Amino acid sequence: MSVLHVDLDQFIAAVEVRRHPELAGRPVVVGGRGDPTERGVVATASYEARALGVGSGTPLRVAARRCPDAVFLPVDKPAYEAASAEVVAVLRAQTWDGAPLVVEVVGWDEDFLARSPRAPVPARPDEPHAVAERVRAAVHAGTGLRCSVGIGENKLQAKVATELAKPDGVFRLDDDTWFAVVGERDVRVLPGVGATTARRLGELGVRTVADLARTDPHLLAERLGERTGPWVRRRARGVDTSPVDDTPWVPRARGREETFQVDLEDPTEVTAAVRRLAALALEDVRAEGRPVARVVLKVRLRPFTTLTRSRTLPVASSETDAVADAAVALLDRLDEDERSRPVRLLGVRLEMVPPPGGYDA
Repeated sequence: MSVLHVDLDQFIAAVEVRRHPELAGRPVVVGGRGDPTERGVVATASYEARALGVGSGTPLRVAARRCPDAVFLPVDKPAYEAASAEVVAVLRAQTWDGAPLVVEVVGWDEDFLARSPRAPVPARPDEPHAVAERVRAAVHAGTGLRCSVGIGENKLQAKVATELAKPDGVFRLDDDTWFAVVGERDVRVLPGVGATTARRLGELGVRTVADLARTDPHLLAERLGERTGPWVRRRARGVDTSPVDDTPWVPRARGREETFQVDLEDPTEVTAAVRRLAALALEDVRAEGRPVARVVLKVRLRPFTTLTRSRTLPVASSETDAVADAAVALLDRLDEDERSRPVRLLGVRLEMVPPPGGYDA
Protein backbone atom coordinates (compact mmCIF):
# COMPACT_ATOMS: atom_id res chain seq x y z
CA MET A 1 0.00 0.00 0.00
CA SER A 2 1.46 3.34 -1.04
CA VAL A 3 1.65 6.40 1.21
CA LEU A 4 1.89 9.99 0.01
CA HIS A 5 3.61 12.81 1.92
CA VAL A 6 2.68 16.38 1.02
CA ASP A 7 5.08 19.15 2.02
CA LEU A 8 4.30 22.79 1.27
CA ASP A 9 7.29 24.46 -0.38
CA GLN A 10 8.77 27.34 1.70
CA PHE A 11 5.35 27.45 3.35
CA ILE A 12 5.50 30.50 5.62
CA ALA A 13 7.38 32.57 3.06
CA ALA A 14 4.97 31.42 0.35
CA VAL A 15 1.97 32.55 2.44
CA GLU A 16 3.56 35.97 2.79
CA VAL A 17 4.25 36.18 -0.94
CA ARG A 18 0.66 35.12 -1.64
CA ARG A 19 -0.66 38.14 0.22
CA HIS A 20 2.18 40.41 -0.98
CA PRO A 21 2.60 39.40 -4.65
CA GLU A 22 5.14 42.16 -5.21
CA LEU A 23 7.60 40.07 -3.16
CA ALA A 24 7.65 37.20 -5.65
CA GLY A 25 11.21 36.37 -6.69
CA ARG A 26 12.76 38.42 -3.88
CA PRO A 27 14.56 37.07 -0.81
CA VAL A 28 11.96 36.98 1.97
CA VAL A 29 12.82 36.25 5.60
CA VAL A 30 10.13 35.68 8.24
CA GLY A 31 11.01 35.73 11.92
CA GLY A 32 10.42 37.44 15.24
CA ARG A 33 8.84 40.86 14.86
CA GLY A 34 10.35 41.32 11.42
CA ASP A 35 13.13 43.60 12.66
CA PRO A 36 16.59 42.19 11.84
CA THR A 37 18.22 44.49 14.39
CA GLU A 38 16.37 42.68 17.18
CA ARG A 39 17.05 39.35 18.79
CA GLY A 40 15.20 36.50 17.21
CA VAL A 41 15.60 33.70 14.69
CA VAL A 42 14.34 32.97 11.21
CA ALA A 43 11.10 30.97 11.10
CA THR A 44 11.50 30.35 7.38
CA ALA A 45 13.12 31.93 4.35
CA SER A 46 12.27 31.93 0.67
CA TYR A 47 14.43 29.90 -1.68
CA GLU A 48 16.08 33.13 -2.85
CA ALA A 49 17.21 33.83 0.73
CA ARG A 50 18.22 30.22 1.33
CA ALA A 51 20.57 30.42 -1.64
CA LEU A 52 22.43 33.12 0.29
CA GLY A 53 22.82 31.02 3.43
CA VAL A 54 19.70 32.00 5.37
CA GLY A 55 17.65 29.15 6.82
CA SER A 56 15.30 28.31 9.66
CA GLY A 57 16.94 29.00 13.01
CA THR A 58 19.44 31.52 11.65
CA PRO A 59 19.67 34.55 13.99
CA LEU A 60 17.96 37.51 12.37
CA ARG A 61 21.06 39.68 12.68
CA VAL A 62 23.13 37.03 10.89
CA ALA A 63 20.43 36.75 8.20
CA ALA A 64 20.63 40.51 7.62
CA ARG A 65 24.39 40.31 7.12
CA ARG A 66 24.16 37.40 4.72
CA CYS A 67 21.22 38.80 2.81
CA PRO A 68 21.10 42.61 3.21
CA ASP A 69 18.56 43.01 0.40
CA ALA A 70 16.04 40.64 1.98
CA VAL A 71 12.54 41.70 2.96
CA PHE A 72 12.07 40.92 6.67
CA LEU A 73 8.54 40.20 7.91
CA PRO A 74 7.09 39.36 11.34
CA VAL A 75 5.67 35.95 12.17
CA ASP A 76 1.88 35.89 11.71
CA LYS A 77 0.71 32.61 13.25
CA PRO A 78 -3.04 33.05 12.54
CA ALA A 79 -2.32 33.61 8.83
CA TYR A 80 -0.30 30.39 8.61
CA GLU A 81 -2.90 28.40 10.51
CA ALA A 82 -5.60 29.67 8.14
CA ALA A 83 -3.52 28.82 5.07
CA SER A 84 -2.80 25.36 6.44
CA ALA A 85 -6.52 24.78 6.98
CA GLU A 86 -7.13 25.76 3.33
CA VAL A 87 -4.65 23.14 2.17
CA VAL A 88 -6.15 20.42 4.37
CA ALA A 89 -9.62 21.21 3.02
CA VAL A 90 -8.31 20.77 -0.53
CA LEU A 91 -6.67 17.45 0.37
CA ARG A 92 -9.80 16.10 2.01
CA ALA A 93 -11.75 16.91 -1.13
CA GLN A 94 -9.51 14.64 -3.25
CA THR A 95 -10.28 11.00 -4.00
CA TRP A 96 -8.29 7.87 -4.67
CA ASP A 97 -10.02 5.05 -6.55
CA GLY A 98 -13.44 6.54 -5.85
CA ALA A 99 -13.09 7.22 -2.12
CA PRO A 100 -11.90 10.28 -0.17
CA LEU A 101 -8.27 10.27 0.85
CA VAL A 102 -7.24 9.38 4.39
CA VAL A 103 -5.49 12.58 5.56
CA GLU A 104 -3.17 12.72 8.57
CA VAL A 105 -2.29 16.31 9.48
CA VAL A 106 1.28 16.49 10.79
CA GLY A 107 1.79 20.25 10.98
CA TRP A 108 1.12 23.52 9.22
CA ASP A 109 3.02 22.46 6.14
CA GLU A 110 2.91 18.69 5.92
CA ASP A 111 0.37 15.89 5.70
CA PHE A 112 0.35 12.16 4.99
CA LEU A 113 -2.19 10.70 2.59
CA ALA A 114 -3.35 7.15 1.99
CA ARG A 115 -5.93 5.27 -0.02
CA SER A 116 -9.09 4.53 1.92
CA PRO A 117 -9.65 0.85 2.74
CA ARG A 118 -13.26 1.51 1.69
CA ALA A 119 -12.31 2.38 -1.92
CA PRO A 120 -14.79 0.61 -4.20
CA VAL A 121 -12.24 -0.56 -6.82
CA PRO A 122 -8.99 -2.57 -6.52
CA ALA A 123 -5.76 -0.62 -6.10
CA ARG A 124 -3.68 -0.10 -9.23
CA PRO A 125 0.15 -0.02 -9.07
CA ASP A 126 0.46 3.08 -11.26
CA GLU A 127 -2.23 5.06 -9.45
CA PRO A 128 -0.14 6.64 -6.60
CA HIS A 129 1.85 8.80 -9.03
CA ALA A 130 -1.32 9.96 -10.75
CA VAL A 131 -2.90 10.79 -7.38
CA ALA A 132 0.23 12.69 -6.35
CA GLU A 133 0.12 14.81 -9.49
CA ARG A 134 -3.58 15.52 -9.00
CA VAL A 135 -2.99 16.52 -5.39
CA ARG A 136 -0.13 18.81 -6.32
CA ALA A 137 -2.23 20.52 -9.01
CA ALA A 138 -5.28 20.79 -6.74
CA VAL A 139 -3.33 22.45 -3.92
CA HIS A 140 -1.93 25.06 -6.27
CA ALA A 141 -5.28 25.68 -7.97
CA GLY A 142 -7.14 25.89 -4.66
CA THR A 143 -4.70 27.90 -2.58
CA GLY A 144 -2.04 29.38 -4.85
CA LEU A 145 0.61 27.52 -2.84
CA ARG A 146 3.09 25.01 -4.23
CA CYS A 147 3.81 21.62 -2.72
CA SER A 148 6.05 18.64 -3.25
CA VAL A 149 4.76 15.08 -2.93
CA GLY A 150 6.73 12.00 -1.93
CA ILE A 151 5.49 8.48 -2.55
CA GLY A 152 6.64 5.47 -0.56
CA GLU A 153 5.60 2.08 0.69
CA ASN A 154 5.39 3.61 4.16
CA LYS A 155 5.46 7.03 5.85
CA LEU A 156 9.23 7.06 6.26
CA GLN A 157 9.90 6.38 2.59
CA ALA A 158 7.30 8.94 1.53
CA LYS A 159 8.79 11.65 3.75
CA VAL A 160 12.33 11.04 2.49
CA ALA A 161 11.00 11.00 -1.08
CA THR A 162 9.45 14.44 -0.57
CA GLU A 163 12.86 15.97 0.09
CA LEU A 164 14.00 14.53 -3.24
CA ALA A 165 10.90 15.94 -4.95
CA LYS A 166 11.51 19.55 -3.90
CA PRO A 167 10.67 22.02 -5.12
CA ASP A 168 7.23 21.51 -6.64
CA GLY A 169 7.73 17.94 -7.80
CA VAL A 170 6.87 14.29 -7.23
CA PHE A 171 9.33 11.52 -6.31
CA ARG A 172 8.79 7.85 -5.50
CA LEU A 173 10.74 5.46 -3.30
CA ASP A 174 10.04 1.81 -2.55
CA ASP A 175 11.75 -1.21 -1.05
CA ASP A 176 13.48 -2.00 -4.34
CA THR A 177 14.93 1.49 -4.87
CA TRP A 178 15.58 2.56 -1.27
CA PHE A 179 19.28 1.73 -1.04
CA ALA A 180 20.04 2.69 -4.63
CA VAL A 181 18.67 6.18 -4.02
CA VAL A 182 19.48 6.97 -0.39
CA GLY A 183 22.04 4.34 0.64
CA GLU A 184 25.05 6.61 0.18
CA ARG A 185 23.41 9.69 1.66
CA ASP A 186 24.27 11.02 5.10
CA VAL A 187 22.32 9.44 7.97
CA ARG A 188 20.70 12.79 8.68
CA VAL A 189 18.51 12.29 5.61
CA LEU A 190 16.49 9.98 7.89
CA PRO A 191 13.72 11.78 9.81
CA GLY A 192 14.44 11.57 13.53
CA VAL A 193 18.22 11.32 13.14
CA GLY A 194 19.48 14.69 14.35
CA ALA A 195 22.91 16.18 14.90
CA THR A 196 23.56 14.45 18.23
CA THR A 197 22.64 10.98 16.97
CA ALA A 198 24.61 11.55 13.76
CA ARG A 199 27.66 12.55 15.79
CA ARG A 200 27.43 9.45 17.96
CA LEU A 201 27.03 7.28 14.87
CA GLY A 202 30.04 9.01 13.33
CA GLU A 203 32.11 7.93 16.34
CA LEU A 204 31.30 4.35 15.27
CA GLY A 205 32.34 5.07 11.68
CA VAL A 206 28.69 5.11 10.57
CA ARG A 207 28.07 7.99 8.19
CA THR A 208 25.73 6.83 5.44
CA VAL A 209 22.32 5.20 5.45
CA ALA A 210 23.87 2.01 4.08
CA ASP A 211 26.50 2.04 6.83
CA LEU A 212 23.77 2.27 9.44
CA ALA A 213 21.70 -0.51 7.88
CA ARG A 214 24.74 -2.84 8.06
CA THR A 215 25.70 -2.00 11.64
CA ASP A 216 25.30 -4.64 14.35
CA PRO A 217 21.99 -3.87 16.14
CA HIS A 218 23.49 -4.95 19.48
CA LEU A 219 26.27 -2.38 19.09
CA LEU A 220 23.72 0.30 18.26
CA ALA A 221 21.62 -0.64 21.28
CA GLU A 222 24.70 -0.42 23.47
CA ARG A 223 25.77 3.01 22.17
CA LEU A 224 22.39 4.68 21.51
CA GLY A 225 20.05 2.88 23.86
CA GLU A 226 17.98 -0.29 23.73
CA ARG A 227 15.12 1.42 21.93
CA THR A 228 16.86 4.11 19.88
CA GLY A 229 19.62 1.89 18.46
CA PRO A 230 17.39 -0.72 16.79
CA TRP A 231 14.91 1.99 15.80
CA VAL A 232 17.43 4.02 13.78
CA ARG A 233 18.69 0.81 12.12
CA ARG A 234 15.14 -0.03 11.02
CA ARG A 235 14.81 3.45 9.56
CA ALA A 236 18.07 3.02 7.67
CA ARG A 237 16.52 -0.08 6.10
CA GLY A 238 13.44 1.90 5.04
CA VAL A 239 11.16 0.18 7.54
CA ASP A 240 8.22 1.99 9.16
CA THR A 241 5.04 0.29 10.39
CA SER A 242 3.15 3.37 11.61
CA PRO A 243 -0.19 3.80 9.83
CA VAL A 244 -1.62 6.92 8.24
CA ASP A 245 -4.07 7.99 10.94
CA ASP A 246 -6.72 10.63 10.33
CA THR A 247 -7.68 10.86 14.01
CA PRO A 248 -7.75 14.58 14.89
CA TRP A 249 -4.60 15.68 16.68
CA VAL A 250 -5.12 16.44 20.38
CA PRO A 251 -2.46 18.73 21.90
CA ARG A 252 -0.72 17.61 25.05
CA ALA A 253 0.42 21.08 26.07
CA ARG A 254 0.29 24.78 25.29
CA GLY A 255 3.08 27.24 25.85
CA ARG A 256 4.38 30.73 25.36
CA GLU A 257 7.93 32.06 25.31
CA GLU A 258 9.64 35.37 24.74
CA THR A 259 13.14 36.45 23.80
CA PHE A 260 13.86 39.77 25.46
CA GLN A 261 15.52 42.51 23.46
CA VAL A 262 17.31 43.59 26.63
CA ASP A 263 18.31 40.93 29.17
CA LEU A 264 16.28 40.97 32.37
CA GLU A 265 18.50 41.54 35.38
CA ASP A 266 15.95 42.53 38.02
CA PRO A 267 14.41 39.43 39.72
CA THR A 268 11.13 41.31 40.03
CA GLU A 269 10.98 41.74 36.24
CA VAL A 270 11.77 38.05 35.74
CA THR A 271 8.98 37.02 38.09
CA ALA A 272 6.50 39.34 36.40
CA ALA A 273 7.44 37.98 32.97
CA VAL A 274 6.94 34.39 34.10
CA ARG A 275 3.50 35.26 35.47
CA ARG A 276 2.54 37.01 32.23
CA LEU A 277 3.65 34.10 30.05
CA ALA A 278 1.86 31.60 32.29
CA ALA A 279 -1.36 33.61 32.02
CA LEU A 280 -1.09 33.78 28.21
CA ALA A 281 -0.46 30.04 27.94
CA LEU A 282 -3.38 29.38 30.27
CA GLU A 283 -5.72 31.23 27.91
CA ASP A 284 -4.81 28.68 25.22
CA VAL A 285 -5.26 25.81 27.68
CA ARG A 286 -8.74 26.95 28.65
CA ALA A 287 -9.75 26.84 25.00
CA GLU A 288 -8.89 23.12 25.06
CA GLY A 289 -11.19 22.51 28.02
CA ARG A 290 -8.66 20.47 30.05
CA PRO A 291 -6.88 21.66 33.20
CA VAL A 292 -3.12 21.91 33.69
CA ALA A 293 -1.39 18.91 35.24
CA ARG A 294 2.27 19.90 34.88
CA VAL A 295 4.16 23.18 34.51
CA VAL A 296 7.51 23.49 32.71
CA LEU A 297 9.71 26.58 32.87
CA LYS A 298 12.39 27.32 30.28
CA VAL A 299 15.08 29.88 31.10
CA ARG A 300 17.88 31.03 28.80
CA LEU A 301 20.64 32.85 30.64
CA ARG A 302 23.40 35.10 29.35
CA PRO A 303 25.35 34.29 27.30
CA PHE A 304 23.38 31.30 25.98
CA THR A 305 22.73 28.67 28.65
CA THR A 306 19.27 27.09 28.48
CA LEU A 307 17.74 25.41 31.53
CA THR A 308 14.37 23.73 32.15
CA ARG A 309 12.61 23.03 35.41
CA SER A 310 9.23 21.34 35.90
CA ARG A 311 6.75 20.22 38.51
CA THR A 312 3.48 18.31 38.61
CA LEU A 313 0.64 20.17 40.27
CA PRO A 314 -0.81 18.41 43.34
CA VAL A 315 -4.25 19.03 41.83
CA ALA A 316 -4.87 19.79 38.15
CA SER A 317 -6.02 23.39 37.76
CA SER A 318 -7.14 26.07 35.34
CA GLU A 319 -6.86 28.85 37.90
CA THR A 320 -4.48 31.65 36.96
CA ASP A 321 -2.98 32.12 40.43
CA ALA A 322 -2.35 28.41 40.98
CA VAL A 323 -0.67 27.93 37.61
CA ALA A 324 1.30 31.18 37.69
CA ASP A 325 2.46 30.53 41.27
CA ALA A 326 3.71 27.09 40.22
CA ALA A 327 5.63 28.58 37.28
CA VAL A 328 7.22 31.27 39.46
CA ALA A 329 8.15 28.71 42.12
CA LEU A 330 10.27 26.92 39.52
CA LEU A 331 12.63 29.91 39.52
CA ASP A 332 13.64 28.81 43.01
CA ARG A 333 14.95 25.57 41.52
CA LEU A 334 17.76 27.49 39.84
CA ASP A 335 20.94 27.58 41.89
CA GLU A 336 22.34 30.79 43.30
CA ASP A 337 24.72 31.40 40.40
CA GLU A 338 21.96 30.79 37.83
CA ARG A 339 19.56 33.15 39.59
CA SER A 340 22.21 35.89 39.54
CA ARG A 341 22.69 35.81 35.77
CA PRO A 342 20.75 38.00 33.30
CA VAL A 343 17.81 36.30 31.57
CA ARG A 344 17.69 36.31 27.78
CA LEU A 345 14.56 34.18 27.23
CA LEU A 346 11.68 32.77 29.26
CA GLY A 347 9.13 30.18 28.32
CA VAL A 348 6.22 28.52 30.13
CA ARG A 349 4.76 25.22 28.93
CA LEU A 350 1.54 23.91 30.45
CA GLU A 351 0.89 20.18 30.06
CA MET A 352 -2.79 19.26 30.26
CA VAL A 353 -4.53 16.21 31.69
CA PRO A 354 -5.21 13.65 28.94
CA PRO A 355 -8.62 13.58 27.27
CA PRO A 356 -11.06 10.79 28.20
CA GLY A 357 -9.61 7.55 26.90
CA GLY A 358 -6.10 8.99 26.55
CA TYR A 359 -4.27 10.41 23.54
CA ASP A 360 -4.46 7.21 21.50
CA ALA A 361 -8.19 6.73 21.86
